[in-house]
Amino acid sequence: MAQTKEPVARTLPGSLETNRRLERWLCINNDGTVTVTPGKVEIGQGILTALVQMVAEELDIDVMRIRLAPATTAFSPDEGITSGSRSIQESGLALRHVAAEVRSLLLEQAAQKLGVTLENLSVSDGVVSARSGGSVTYWELATADLLAREATLDAVAKLPAEHVVVGTSLRRVDILGKITGKAAYVQDMALPGMLHGRISRPPGPRARLKSIDLKEVEQMPGVVAVVRNGSFLGVVAQREEQAIRAERRLARIAQWDAGEPLPDNDPRRLLTLPAESEVISEKGDAATTGEQQFSAEYTKPYIAHASLAPSCAIAQQDGGKLHIWTHSQGIYPLRGDMAQALGIAETDIIITHAEGAGCYGHNAADDVTLDAALLACAVPGKPVRVQWMREDEFAWEPFGSAMVMRLNAALDDNGNIVNWGHELWSHAHSTRPGGRGGVNLTAAWHLEKPLPAAKPGNPPLPGGGSHRNAIPLYEFPNQKVTNHLIRESPIRASALRSLGGHANAFAIESFIDELAEAAAADPVEFRLRHLQDARAKAVIEKVAQMAKWQSGEKGDGERGRGIGFARYKNLAAYMAIIAEVKVEETVRVERIWCAVDVGQAINPDGVINQIEGGIIQSVSWTLKERVDFDRQGVTTRTWEDYPILTFVEAPEVEVALINRPQAPPVGAGEGTQGPVSAAIANAIYNALNVRLRDMPFTRERIVAALSA
Repeated sequence: MAQTKEPVARTLPGSLETNRRLERWLCINNDGTVTVTPGKVEIGQGILTALVQMVAEELDIDVMRIRLAPATTAFSPDEGITSGSRSIQESGLALRHVAAEVRSLLLEQAAQKLGVTLENLSVSDGVVSARSGGSVTYWELATADLLAREATLDAVAKLPAEHVVVGTSLRRVDILGKITGKAAYVQDMALPGMLHGRISRPPGPRARLKSIDLKEVEQMPGVVAVVRNGSFLGVVAQREEQAIRAERRLARIAQWDAGEPLPDNDPRRLLTLPAESEVISEKGDAATTGEQQFSAEYTKPYIAHASLAPSCAIAQQDGGKLHIWTHSQGIYPLRGDMAQALGIAETDIIITHAEGAGCYGHNAADDVTLDAALLACAVPGKPVRVQWMREDEFAWEPFGSAMVMRLNAALDDNGNIVNWGHELWSHAHSTRPGGRGGVNLTAAWHLEKPLPAAKPGNPPLPGGGSHRNAIPLYEFPNQKVTNHLIRESPIRASALRSLGGHANAFAIESFIDELAEAAAADPVEFRLRHLQDARAKAVIEKVAQMAKWQSGEKGDGERGRGIGFARYKNLAAYMAIIAEVKVEETVRVERIWCAVDVGQAINPDGVINQIEGGIIQSVSWTLKERVDFDRQGVTTRTWEDYPILTFVEAPEVEVALINRPQAPPVGAGEGTQGPVSAAIANAIYNALNVRLRDMPFTRERIVAALSA
């Protein structure tokens, strides 16, 4: 007898695959609104606006009917971490399909109620009408159990040609509150009876608390509790200024064992450390030689997130449950690490996202959350707000890793690249909560019974971590790319916008320019010559047209222009950049042109906004930013120590969006970082005829290069 095969489960779009229940994504309310509950969070990238558009499009309702619920472990789908420019692909595609399926279910109900076939129905702003007459609304049709089911692949989303809302520039749903001064961030939250906490950190990452007499601080005005657990030291007070004074007293009287000294902070020290080496791309014969051989080395320092407001969280232990408000980008992974650190069940922790003032990566949002929880447990029933100080944020947040890239290539007698080699050295770019085998929260390492950190590592390719964008999109007959992962870091390293894609694209695009010069080729033509991807060529050709690029153009000893290109992760947004610089006492980036292709643009203005912000941040990284540390710890503690680009220094930016409605939509937030840095480096060379390979491009480095 033949055996009946079990049906194969079909893969659902985006995050719907792992969160299949329809009711976890949206709810049809009887007041004429729809509540959407995505698991991705707003961190300034405008993602919630795009999600609103995708839902409104598929449901055929006005965007003003949609209400957004904050992501919470109480009911939101678990979408992991908001990172990697993946929210459109993961949350957006899930919600698009959910909304399409909910619309289909509602139409089936309407057909039965109106006594017509589905083909006789039309929808306008939630009103379902029959050709023969009669109508009914979504709000009348929706029953309590209508969405209590798993999603299927039976419903079909609209074709791009049918889109009315998607593809338009809807005003961002979060902007009004921000520009009118409405409390919009977790830093602004105030709960009834709220107390204030501060943490007294060790003087360095390897220091341990030897002794302290807490009585003096316990008797200070307004102090409610002083908490010591091993080397974790914190205070709770009635008012914030009282907590600050108490923390400063703790810092003065605490006795610390400094521990082993840190090494020097030269990025090239990475070359001397034990590494796990992996060839991530190899084709042809890596030993192939050409008529000319070239090599170059590039570096990137540790970089801070430098969030506008230091990290903040609120926690309250009440009725056996721990309620938390945080600007974490991954509330579910954070909940898992919190449960381990506190020794309680995950189900007893309810984490709700509240937007924070700036991030783009793994800053201290998760760490301050455990701080707040530890203090809240000392004062049950009372909400405790913990605000890190600026010095805490710079000294203790995770940083983007320093990196070293060594590239080599060979040209044939026609000036074509026939061999390509790329080696990179870097610490891990992912030490977020949720890592296996440990807890990635600072306070957990300082407890009397410390929990070990999870083993540092990289997200796998094709997205990658330190090796992100290390494999060139250009076509070479022979190539070899090797990643040297250094797991141990003297200061904490983790995810910062674009991860290793920033440094790798910077190195690749700088080296391509060096090879173009050696081949006596125009940099634009040289790139096009080595590309087969039509969309890659299109953004390069478009930006050259925008900037009125002249083949073989030269700088004048003060001004110059350069180009950079990358496809983020080699599978997401295409970016081509041309930068114009003026070099006097320092480098001034005066203008940047950008052509971008993100496939289908859900909100064109939102895409352009992200590109503009990414460009300006990358200019700041390239010209100014680096984290320094000495033998004891991080010495970069204030804005004076860590200058960033000012308003008057920001370049004029022009962005052209190549919209492809038929192509899958991808994120835009991180693709500019590497191409911008490379374009600036290439523009400086075009202006001065000196090559800068070590970021940031400070005045001292320019003078040194000119003097060499």
